[in-house]
Amino acid sequence: MSRQMVRPGGRSARVQASVHTAVRELEAEVGRDALTVPLIAQRAGVTPSTIYRRWGDLTELLSDVAVERLRPDTAPKDHGALASDLAAWAEQFLDEMASPAGRAYIRDALLGDPEGTNAGQCSAYAADQVDLILARATERGDDIPEVETVIDRVVAPLMYRILFRPAGLDAAYARGLVAGLLGQGGR
Repeated sequence: MSRQMVRPGGRSARVQASVHTAVRELEAEVGRDALTVPLIAQRAGVTPSTIYRRWGDLTELLSDVAVERLRPDTAPKDHGALASDLAAWAEQFLDEMASPAGRAYIRDALLGDPEGTNAGQCSAYAADQVDLILARATERGDDIPEVETVIDRVVAPLMYRILFRPAGLDAAYARGLVAGLLGQGGR
């Protein structure tokens, strides 16, 4: 487990929270390119050495903040059927990840994490959301695909397009991926 993925308690958790808050506030006030460790440390009420000791450098800190910002803050909505649940979730995922802020968070999450831990965490967020949708569908008696099938056939193409081919990317594309998954059996 990399340093930035540790979620300790007590003073360490307070330091993390204050530094994360400082990054978000300063990003909004002065822009990402103006961020420095001393500026963040001053805002957070810690020493620069605290930040360097905990995160290593600015890139790793921004990566840690980005992973936290990419964490979904609500459960997927229940629309009463698997197809509508997955389509609504895929549209929301696309909206959030393809936004300028979402793309910046994705970039930061990956840049500060050469070991790939952050990518795995972000993937786990999506898988957890899909798993909730599929669990509800199972309770309704729906025939469902595997979580990994949804990741491969809906999430992966969305992320590829968001990162490398964003032109023309819209809700219809997300809905089409879900329809293709469910229309072809998807298991």
